[in-house]
Amino acid sequence: MKALLISLALLSQAPTDTLPDLSRPWTLEQCTAWALEHNLNVAQQEISREKSAVDKNTADWSWVPNVSASAGESWNFGRSIGGENVYEWGNSAATSLNLSSSMPLFDGLATPNRIQLARLNLESATADLEKARDDIRISVAKAYVQILYNYEILDVAREQLKIDSLHVVRLQGLFDNGKASAAEVSQQKASLAQSRLTVVQGRNNVRASLLDLVQLLELPVWEGFQVERPFLEMEDLYLGSPDDIFDDAVGIRPAIRAEELRLEGAERSIRIAHAQHLPTLSLSAGLGSNYYTSFATQGFWEQLSNNFGQHVGLTLSIPIFTRFTARNQLRTAKLNKVSQEIQLQRVKNSLYKEIVQAWNGAVAARAKWESSREAKIAAEDAFELQQAKYENGKATLTEFNEARNRLVKAQSDAVQATCEYLFQAHLLEFYRGGELKL
Repeated sequence: MKALLISLALLSQAPTDTLPDLSRPWTLEQCTAWALEHNLNVAQQEISREKSAVDKNTADWSWVPNVSASAGESWNFGRSIGGENVYEWGNSAATSLNLSSSMPLFDGLATPNRIQLARLNLESATADLEKARDDIRISVAKAYVQILYNYEILDVAREQLKIDSLHVVRLQGLFDNGKASAAEVSQQKASLAQSRLTVVQGRNNVRASLLDLVQLLELPVWEGFQVERPFLEMEDLYLGSPDDIFDDAVGIRPAIRAEELRLEGAERSIRIAHAQHLPTLSLSAGLGSNYYTSFATQGFWEQLSNNFGQHVGLTLSIPIFTRFTARNQLRTAKLNKVSQEIQLQRVKNSLYKEIVQAWNGAVAARAKWESSREAKIAAEDAFELQQAKYENGKATLTEFNEARNRLVKAQSDAVQATCEYLFQAHLLEFYRGGELKL
């Protein structure tokens, strides 16, 4: 029992060479590379591709003649055919050895079409694998941007907490000198408590977004996991038009390529089904010999030599009536092609919809970024003016807190617009075939 517990404990420990390095923050490129190597969806798709590769190898060898060997031993009791090929009474035994081979010469071109179908299936599985990788790239980038956004919001909350803490100290000093009321001190302390709560919520949001990314990366451990905060260089990025982006994307996106390959495979399946209406010709050859115990005058090796024979044959098979199996399989293959054409168009429509949504999001995010940047500058100026008026006794504490709240909101809106604009703009570039980066 003790040995079993030790074994289970060892199995439950992850190998040290697979543990991630959490000593420093991860970049987006590191997160993406780890996800591509360890994500379970990608791993499952890689297995599907390997299965298709095995099927293709099987199809490639279908033209090669097969070879089989057989050996048999029989015992006869009573009346049976003897060594002189006449029926005799008595017990006897017979040994047979055979080696045979066969190969198709013509099967209505079904075999070459099966080989091509297996190749198309492998290529479509490869495209599916690349699509899974693209999906994980987008998901990782989206989760990464969410973390950056939460980091920025937490910074804003912490800065506001510092401001509120200083104002509480200032008001408390004024109250001690009789220059501020207890209501003002209490109001500012309430604002300070709210700022502390906002910081706690910001930390929780950062931790939750980090956990989302960790689960996406399939990390075995995650305590101490952090991401690098790159400098978000804002610029007026080129967005193009949805139609131009779609024209570029439809020729390179693996999701479209996979469905196009499946459509070619459906056409091959029609040819394979049509081949069942055509005659088939096959070649066969074999070697064989026998040994009978009733040949008392001949030994084992002598009989095998004397009974050694060879054969070569051609077999022509002409389908006349297949109970409509061949006809129905051909109908099914044609219907599958029509269905695949619909599926291809559906995937194209889905891709166009994604591009339009990303383009609209980028345009809206750019407009929001421009307006929020202006609103942030105006809110900062208004807050500084209101703060100066409050310190000079020309504004109430309520007016000061309102200006502060407008500044916090403007800062949060600017951060959100910045992250969203960068992500949407680079996502459009990714659809064109570029790398997904920040």
